[in-house]
Amino acid sequence: MQAPRLVYLVTHPVSADLLLRGQLAFMRERGFDVTVISGRGPELERVAVREGVRVIPMDIAREMSPAHDALTLTKLVPVLRSLQPDIVNASTAKAGLLGMLAARALRVPTRIYLVRGLRLETTRGALRQLLRGTERIASGCAHEIVCVSRSVREAAQRERLFARGRAAVVLGDGSSNGVDVARFARGEDRVAEGRRLARAVGIADDDEVIGFVGRLDPDKGIADLLDAFERVRAERPRARLLFIGGGFADDHDEPLAARVRSAPGVVAYGKSDDVAPLYARMDVLAFPSLREGFPNVPIEAAAAEVPAVGYRSTGVVDAIVDGETGAIVDQHDVRGLAAALTRYLGDARLREAHGKAARARAERSFSREIVWAAWERYYREHLERARRRR
Repeated sequence: MQAPRLVYLVTHPVSADLLLRGQLAFMRERGFDVTVISGRGPELERVAVREGVRVIPMDIAREMSPAHDALTLTKLVPVLRSLQPDIVNASTAKAGLLGMLAARALRVPTRIYLVRGLRLETTRGALRQLLRGTERIASGCAHEIVCVSRSVREAAQRERLFARGRAAVVLGDGSSNGVDVARFARGEDRVAEGRRLARAVGIADDDEVIGFVGRLDPDKGIADLLDAFERVRAERPRARLLFIGGGFADDHDEPLAARVRSAPGVVAYGKSDDVAPLYARMDVLAFPSLREGFPNVPIEAAAAEVPAVGYRSTGVVDAIVDGETGAIVDQHDVRGLAAALTRYLGDARLREAHGKAARARAERSFSREIVWAAWERYYREHLERARRRR
């Protein structure tokens, strides 16, 4: 019997490297013939070697470029035709649009549009209307719409991005790939390594550490966090903000970066290939993002028994349970953000209780094995439906 052919499309190779890590090999081992199509970059070759799957580089622009996008679509259609996929899973804005258009043109038996987030939430004017239109086209070309979190689904429904009568699903409690919970587990060796790494950048063992992990993007709420941290420092002068970079190489807001580098008490660590020991050095995670799909960072911190403070934003509210695994405050409530962070720094019992609850929730709902198994069941269910239709 021929292995079912499964094709993933993402815009940027970093997405293939990070957002599909481990899942590709899992699906291959479970009997799928897996191919990944994404933009060009060294990360894509890394995916091929690590996951043991076929990769196809494609010139996919992240930003809207009608002429370039039309050319990409003309190249994508014959590539998909040659693969003859049984399932296409297309996600991230541009690959979702082009992938669903190409898959529909070829009548791929199962077309899944995976909504990883809604960029339009933090845009205005003509760009917002353009993004709304592309979301409607992509979802309209799909057999199935999957949202990575319940709040993303609710936001999409509020924006009327799906055709009347079209329903989107969320697998389990959300997330598209889960988290390697064991990798981030707190242990004596990991705590010691975290302290060593922190000392190397000037953080003393008796300093209180607020952590931030993310790219230098205004949508991550970094300006608010810096304002809040000034308030925290006024009450707790031993507090440090450990700022760890991440994301795409071209995500860099220089004025924001300059402010991060110059702010008193802020330690700009840069990117790290292994964040696990740094989570173990944190007392609390700050995550004031203005929009997400389903963020991995709060769940990684949870796996390390670190509570998180975040904004009441799409995606964030799915990753942090207010009053149980962390705290949620209103967007741009700098005073509230500072108060919540200060409370965790000053209350060891609260930190421990919420950290342990966060770890238990991560294990229960967001371990990668649980998420991968849910995706496999979903794929096989739709393969059977397609077989019955034929």
